[in-house]
Amino acid sequence: MASQPDPSNQQVGVRRQNRGIPFKYMLPLIYAPVLPLIRIQLRRNPVLRDRLFAAVLAGAFAHGFYLVYPFVIYLFF
Repeated sequence: MASQPDPSNQQVGVRRQNRGIPFKYMLPLIYAPVLPLIRIQLRRNPVLRDRLFAAVLAGAFAHGFYLVYPFVIYLFF
């Protein structure tokens, strides 16, 4: 007679299937080439160039912090 499976040994929970490209990791492929293009295209307007460059760079750092933030919590708490 076959023994019945023990429910305590089975994994409880459902795995989420990976359904496509994780776009949050692909974003640097967009803003990395944009930074030098801002410097090149806006040479004649230095005020706008510097402000736009700083805004895109701040967005890049914010995006990086957003990706790393869950790991930072586990390090300090």
